[in-house]
Amino acid sequence: MPKLGTRKLYHLLSPFFRQHHIKMGRDKLFNLLRANNMLANRRKRKAFTTESRHYLFKYPNLAKDLQHKQPHQLWVSDMTYLRTGSRFSYLSLVTDAYSRKIVGWSLQPNMHAVGPLEALKMALKQRASPYSI
Repeated sequence: MPKLGTRKLYHLLSPFFRQHHIKMGRDKLFNLLRANNMLANRRKRKAFTTESRHYLFKYPNLAKDLQHKQPHQLWVSDMTYLRTGSRFSYLSLVTDAYSRKIVGWSLQPNMHAVGPLEALKMALKQRASPYSI
């Protein structure tokens, strides 16, 4: 039975082990299966991330050929996920392209627009201009 867990396998084989006087505990069975590469791989929980292969409009990179010569001329932003315990949190970052300094960030439990907006507000507060959101 492929993908049968070791604990279930041990439960099914215990009567056979007792009948044939084989001393085999659960941990020893784990070690035996591991040594022979027979352990079933655990399913890893994946994070919900951005789907880039979609039919919707994709915005062009307007900053690709832009020359920046001082800080705060161009900001770039990104969002990534971090595993926090058994869940994922989403980190939104705003980075100054010239100095590569993170000028704004926000950590949220979901991918809603609140995170990027908070990161942008933090970046705008550091800038010496009267911009606001």
